[in-house]
Amino acid sequence: MSNNEQLNQDIQKINSNGVMSAVTIFNKVVYLSGQVPKNTALDVVGQTQEILATIDQLLALAETDKSRLLSAQLYIKNLADFSEVNAVWIDWMKDCVAPSRATIQADLVNPDWLIEIAVTAAQK
Repeated sequence: MSNNEQLNQDIQKINSNGVMSAVTIFNKVVYLSGQVPKNTALDVVGQTQEILATIDQLLALAETDKSRLLSAQLYIKNLADFSEVNAVWIDWMKDCVAPSRATIQADLVNPDWLIEIAVTAAQK
């Protein structure tokens, strides 16, 4: 078993480091850590699209997808960006029933991050 995937009896962790695991799976429920943009030069629309693409990739690693989302937490630096983020979210969720969701204004760790998103999903 690699460092990127560790089993702790019935708990599976993927893309782990000394601080966190990007994905934790327990009882067929998939928990993603908060995902942040890699390219901080992007505006809030670009950062949101990039994060959602990362979430799609991580959910696929966990053998699920966005249609199985149970909940989402969106942490937005500037609430003035809410409508733009919502438009990207709605486009990303088309053809899916939206999960329970909270949107919170937050001071993010990196001042160049405009948004961070954490989700929970059921495995297929």
